[in-house]
Amino acid sequence: MSDAAPRVPHHTAALSQGATIPLLGFGTWQIKGEDAVRATAAALDSGYRHLDTATVYGNEGEVGRALAESGVAREDVFVTTKCPPMRAGQELATLRESLELLQTDHVDLWLIHWPGEGSVNTEMWRAFVEARDAGLAKEIGVSNFDPALIDEITEATGVRPAVNQIEWSPLLFDAEVLAAHLERGVVLEGYSALRGGTLDHPVIVEIAERLGRTPAQVIIRWHLQHGVIVIPKSVHAERIRSNADVDGFDLSDDDMAALDALGGA
Repeated sequence: MSDAAPRVPHHTAALSQGATIPLLGFGTWQIKGEDAVRATAAALDSGYRHLDTATVYGNEGEVGRALAESGVAREDVFVTTKCPPMRAGQELATLRESLELLQTDHVDLWLIHWPGEGSVNTEMWRAFVEARDAGLAKEIGVSNFDPALIDEITEATGVRPAVNQIEWSPLLFDAEVLAAHLERGVVLEGYSALRGGTLDHPVIVEIAERLGRTPAQVIIRWHLQHGVIVIPKSVHAERIRSNADVDGFDLSDDDMAALDALGGA
């Protein structure tokens, strides 16, 4: 592994309550136990300042431990967690459990992890607004919602989500979906960017080889240049560092267009 520090991008997005979220975050889905501690520590050491976890991931305690032991100031790290809809009616208790595990008195972003049935989304969203107003979550948002569901909870409460986290990659690019979020003032956050065949796609591989970059770096850079949050995950320290090292190059307009076109292929 190279000793050179990764060139970590400083791209950010402004959220509705005034917080600033780094567009590059470290995802922790499916990373458990000591692997989660080591991977999160490696991410912080590599320069990531945005950590993404969730109640159902079962690793909030490990993420919190890595952050507490990292020597990085809590106020310098943007922490996201999520509440599943089966915790409806127990939202604040769930958040307090998350805060205890994460060893913090607030999260920077709290998301409804996926939509519930019927009136559950609006009922949960009211509890999320309460948590935000109490200072337990600086910003609140959703995950796996479509624009119609975003409109439903916004109209019911007068509060729009700051972020919607959905599956996103060049192979899933949809200009209408991106535009719908921009029109609503909701920041789009993508997950599973490095899955689904993206790393082996010939168009992505060609761009990576031409630029002397990895396919993962090209995909991450594509997100940043679209203003979309990206949260790559890995348990391998060298790959964690490589995925953060995306500030030393730009994708051309032609490259961006070629990658966008994969969504309709």
